[in-house]
Amino acid sequence: MADPDAAPLDLDWAAGEPVVPARKVAISIRLDRDLVEHFKRGGDGYQSRINAVLRAYVEARCKGDRA
Repeated sequence: MADPDAAPLDLDWAAGEPVVPARKVAISIRLDRDLVEHFKRGGDGYQSRINAVLRAYVEARCKGDRA
């Protein structure tokens, strides 16, 4: 409030609901070395990025199944 440069926040959190992330399952998977190196070059969180790519693939495939 005291910061004149701060943008006003006109947010109504009354209808907000907490989101609990899905539990992860620890597995062992064999991937091509170049794929792993590509994701690792992005720094920490490479496993989460691999998960995100797989999630996008599955969601795209499921979307096609519904059409």
